[in-house]
Amino acid sequence: MPGASDDGAREAIVAAWRAESARLIGALVRMTRDLELAEDLAQDALVAALEQWPDAGVPDNPAAWLMTTARRRAVDQFRRNQTLRRKTAEIGHGLSEEDPMGDLSEQVDLIEDDALRLIFLTCHPSLTPESRAALTLRLVGGLTTAEIARGFLVAESAMGQRISRAKRTLAHGGAEFDLPTGADRLARLDDVMGVVYLIFNEGYTATSGADWMRPELSVEAIRLARMLSALVPDEPEVHGLQALLELQHSRSAARLDASGGPVLLEDQDRDAWDRGLIESGLAARARAERLAARGTPVGRYFLQAMIAAEHVRAPTAHQTDWRRIAGLYDALAAAAPGPIVEVNRAVAHGRAFGPDAGLAVLDALPVNALAGSHLRPSVRGDLLARAGRAAEAAAAFAEAAALTQNAGERAVLLRRARLGS
Repeated sequence: MPGASDDGAREAIVAAWRAESARLIGALVRMTRDLELAEDLAQDALVAALEQWPDAGVPDNPAAWLMTTARRRAVDQFRRNQTLRRKTAEIGHGLSEEDPMGDLSEQVDLIEDDALRLIFLTCHPSLTPESRAALTLRLVGGLTTAEIARGFLVAESAMGQRISRAKRTLAHGGAEFDLPTGADRLARLDDVMGVVYLIFNEGYTATSGADWMRPELSVEAIRLARMLSALVPDEPEVHGLQALLELQHSRSAARLDASGGPVLLEDQDRDAWDRGLIESGLAARARAERLAARGTPVGRYFLQAMIAAEHVRAPTAHQTDWRRIAGLYDALAAAAPGPIVEVNRAVAHGRAFGPDAGLAVLDALPVNALAGSHLRPSVRGDLLARAGRAAEAAAAFAEAAALTQNAGERAVLLRRARLGS
């Protein structure tokens, strides 16, 4: 695309980087066995594109151009290091100025594994969940440190240090750069999906700050989930995760009112829900169901996707099949027990069988379950309000408001505390 404008070239570079950075860095990790060096080489290729594409034009195959440039820089790097001549021969074999490197299609059998390898590496068990999320967004999502810091409401310097520490942990801890196989891959897959889900949830309902949502994080999580579905197509849980995120995010436009305040599910304008995302989510759920029908085990993401599908299928809030949802939450509690599941199960049972049934589920939790979280008192407040116990409901909502760190959520809870409903 010769003669591309600066703006057009920059848009093409951003699009290529966002789409291909995971495969690019993953391939470079495989070649160099060095995560830090792989990222540096990829960044060098990105800088070269920023310098050259506005004048030379956008290449026909931007991803191949980035890979070619990065690999050439890798060869140069190893040639400068006399102790790594063997790696120079391995990486540069057959590479010359007269014989330009082919595009990514030369390694078609490795492309997907390179992306998957990088996702599994960033979700290494030696890292904390927070570090996994940050490193995944940096290396797999292609986001800048500043973008990640804004998403998680921390200083850019602090986020930079977190990412650097994560890289050092992998480098010094002897992390394997090869893609895990068999049982090891399946065991790590849950960690990978957990990180994607963590990123989505931070965007869907921010844990702190003035904004109730940070949609850019949710959108990035959906992109990662779609990538994972393409890379691991035979796992129903992966398709369940994609379905869950898409169905949840389809409601985003209706979750805020004109002033930016939160709107609860039963009050949302369902005409504002994103039908394209709903169709994509339901298609992913159907793929998960087909795989599950073959006997492949399913778990929490598949079941949560089934629950989300019930919500989007209901034409109105009053037509929601709460009995079906309660049954799915019962199955979820058996498959992935935990206090958050129980709190949500209490909501479903309260809607399906009356507030006293919901309160019974809530009261069965240990006294200290979710201590310090606003979730339990906020659900208790809702159930008490539905039972007509306004004073008790107001106290529960006030308690929840004092615990949440999200300003939008706090405003909703305080309003409900004033009304006792």
